[in-house]
Amino acid sequence: MNNFVTDAINLKSYNLSEADKIIVMYSKDKGLIRGVAKGVKKPKSKLGARMDILVANKLMLYKGKILDRICQAEALNTFHKTRQDMDKIFYSMYISEVVSNFGVEDDPCSNEVYELLYKALEKISNAQNKVEILLTVIKFQLKMMQISGFGIEFETCLCCGNKIGSENMYFSSQTGGVVCQHCNEKYNLKTVMHYKIRDFLYSLLVVDLDEGSEYDEKANEKVCLVCFNLLKGYIDIHSSKKFKSTEILQEVI
Repeated sequence: MNNFVTDAINLKSYNLSEADKIIVMYSKDKGLIRGVAKGVKKPKSKLGARMDILVANKLMLYKGKILDRICQAEALNTFHKTRQDMDKIFYSMYISEVVSNFGVEDDPCSNEVYELLYKALEKISNAQNKVEILLTVIKFQLKMMQISGFGIEFETCLCCGNKIGSENMYFSSQTGGVVCQHCNEKYNLKTVMHYKIRDFLYSLLVVDLDEGSEYDEKANEKVCLVCFNLLKGYIDIHSSKKFKSTEILQEVI
């Protein structure tokens, strides 16, 4: 049988012809997949809006030699509240691009990544304010990097290995962690991290995306933006692809 069924979230699309598009998706079973949506640009297409970006579908695909063909699609979640809010749209586009840049075909972590992206998109869609959006995105950034093998060390100095307590430290985007003040005399890092910011980020890393941390209620937009931008810079450095959504996000921020 050349047909297979999977749940997948649409990340981006390309025009293939006057009527057809290539849809790039992240699937629950196979990681990144690319499928041809034939006739999707026609007014009476059976696939229609289900092929829009930021839609989760249950799909039936025909396995092709180069590209799979999307035969059927049943919408699981359109995250419709996202489409009514520009902040929600742009931050959802950003986390989708993170998955697109770090995801791979036949990803052994496909189920974990899919569930993380799905939950994050749903929480962003239902968020009541920008702080709630940012808290979800920060949790996503931290967890996605951990799954991808770029987890950040917050507890111990990368150089001497000693635990860093209630003191300021420095953050290294290149090596992915914190450096104590003593060791930084040698490395001369410029990004200072207050220990309360470290504690805040670590608390968001260790709780599930659906759970609140002890710091959630204390968070404000300024602190969240500082943390988001710190992690965005870290992710940019370790991505092999340039982020197209970054320039748009600068307008939102």
